[in-house]
Amino acid sequence: MNRLVEAELLYGRLLPVEEPHLVERYNKALDAFGNRRTALSRFRIDMTGFSPEIAEELGDRDYLDPNSVNRRFIVMMPDQVELPVVHTSFSNTAALMHEFFAANARAINAITIRDALYGEIEESVSVVRDVDDLLSISEVRFRVLSAEDMLGKAAELRGLVDRLTTVPNAWADDAMLERMVELARQTGDIRQNALVPDRLVFRHEAFWANHFGGVFVFLDDRTTTVICDPSVPGFRRSRPWQVSYIALDDHKRIFDFLVRTKRLELPRASWVEPSGLYRHRADMVLAGLVHRADPAVDLAKADRIWMQTWVHRNAALVAEDGLYPFLQEAMRTVAATGEIRMEAIAPQRRFLLVRAAPAHPDQWLVNRLIARLTPFDFVSRFVFDKQGFYADYERFDEKFRAYVVATLTETYLRDKAAFRRKLFGIRKDKLHA
Repeated sequence: MNRLVEAELLYGRLLPVEEPHLVERYNKALDAFGNRRTALSRFRIDMTGFSPEIAEELGDRDYLDPNSVNRRFIVMMPDQVELPVVHTSFSNTAALMHEFFAANARAINAITIRDALYGEIEESVSVVRDVDDLLSISEVRFRVLSAEDMLGKAAELRGLVDRLTTVPNAWADDAMLERMVELARQTGDIRQNALVPDRLVFRHEAFWANHFGGVFVFLDDRTTTVICDPSVPGFRRSRPWQVSYIALDDHKRIFDFLVRTKRLELPRASWVEPSGLYRHRADMVLAGLVHRADPAVDLAKADRIWMQTWVHRNAALVAEDGLYPFLQEAMRTVAATGEIRMEAIAPQRRFLLVRAAPAHPDQWLVNRLIARLTPFDFVSRFVFDKQGFYADYERFDEKFRAYVVATLTETYLRDKAAFRRKLFGIRKDKLHA
């Protein structure tokens, strides 16, 4: 994974923590979680406070996610809101953290001047044993504490202020007044600084969970739809009267569900041609074919003319695979007719021709599902399904790894927002950038 780290394709855009007082606050949070203190004087954190350096030191990537549920967090500074989430068991962890930061901005800004916040995103289950455990999570509560007990001190000061203003002769209690002065030195004027978070409960929207190899959960007004491997515990047994279950390899039912719920953008020249998505996917197919046929080929030096020559010389192999000619024909059809009749397309190929509806709130989750169903497209896989991408990357040989990193660096990393906007129509980036 070193090549990914050096290219900032893994653990990129993290925030350094190096001031001794911040390291000590982080250690107090680790103490509270029952983890060993870090001996590092410098490390980096993501939005949730996860640090790859501390994970390596502890020998535990799940030190903030011990049961893959009830995720822990450590907030050292308000700037964390701009960071990615690089390690999580739920696709909506970043969205929940953004909601927490947005709803409690004043408190976070005030507290982190002198303290660090830590706690858990509490869900209704403590361990996930089957699908029903995942479906039981309808909302989460942020349980928040502070490393220097700033929250506790603010609450104590608030109680003493209330006593001073409501209890006759309380002003004559010298010990109480001295305690108020002592607390105020630490918390500041709590009448001006809101030190207690305002909102701690948030709805758990549609999500992907990495349990059981990956489970997609989509929520509609009256129904819940689960898409996963049918061997997952509880599949078609948990709440069958209110949950629709679709096997991950049932392309037709998945496609029909996404179309019926208006989560897919079907092929139209208005978006297909300017996006270049079909050309991109054809290039991905071709690169994979070339490498499988001859792993010694240096794909970094293979320009478009070289690729076309290779296609002509290996016409039988290309035809046998079928995906490259299929995408070429799709481009010609869209150019000639302006659309593609999806009922004429085999279900297992339909996801090559669509993308998530950009206006739908589940666009990232749907694109993650499409990337899962078209794994040859390692760029889309990296954009929407990093866990899946990293698992695939482990199986690549060194030559293909170099090509993958070079391709992502030269395309996606040049301007991530522009790339997502062009190929996938995505304009809201803050939760997943």
